Order: sequence, then C-alpha cells, then structure tokens
Amino acid sequence: MATQARRGPYFCGIDAAMDVVAGKWKSLILWELDHYGVRRFAELRRGLPGVSEKMLIQHLREMEEDGLVHREVYREVPPKVEYSLTEHGVSLNAALASLGAWGTERIRRIGAEKVSADVAETSQN
Repeated sequence: MATQARRGPYFCGIDAAMDVVAGKWKSLILWELDHYGVRRFAELRRGLPGVSEKMLIQHLREMEEDGLVHREVYREVPPKVEYSLTEHGVSLNAALASLGAWGTERIRRIGAEKVSADVAETSQN
C-alpha cells in the first residue's frame, strides 16, 4: 500500500517540514527512536501509549517513504523487524529539539501535568 510521496508545492520551509511530521504520532516516534535507539514494533507501541496498531503501521510506512526511518527485516522465525532513525530522521529530530524545549517550558509555565509513558501504560491496563 504505497502512498504518493509528498513533494509540494510548498509556501515555505515550515510548510515542507510540517508535511513530513504531520500526524499526532510522528514526532513522538522520532523522539522514541532517538531516545531509545533501535526498537521493535512492540517496543515502539509500548512506548507510545494510546497509539493504535493501524496508526503506528501507517506512520512508520510514511516515515520510511520520507527517508526518516529505516526498517530492517531479519529472515528468521518468528520474523523480526527493527526500526531506527536514518541520518535524515536524526537531523529532523535535532531540528525539533528547540520546539520540545519550548513545549517543556510551556508545561512548566501553565502548570500542566507531564505524564510519563510508564504511568500512561499502567493506567491503560
């Protein structure tokens, strides 16, 4: 199920960047892979409480098509698939770091609760 690659036209660089990270889970997938390194599908899903299997598969496929994520399939039984960031994905994550710092400051400023993945996963079970 290949989707058509996003190729513009764009109004500006922000427009082009947001086209690639659009979707609730993509920036969190980038963070998870940057923070923890190579991850299997189930590990990614556990690290992103609330994401459905369908949505995670869809976002990973789009991110692979955009050159952000590398999918490594090992020919063994049971099948093993690992995901990691490409150089392009690492550079996008670095670009998003200042946005993350802004968000952390916003959490502090408005007194919002910050939920860890462990707490969110426990509350879902």
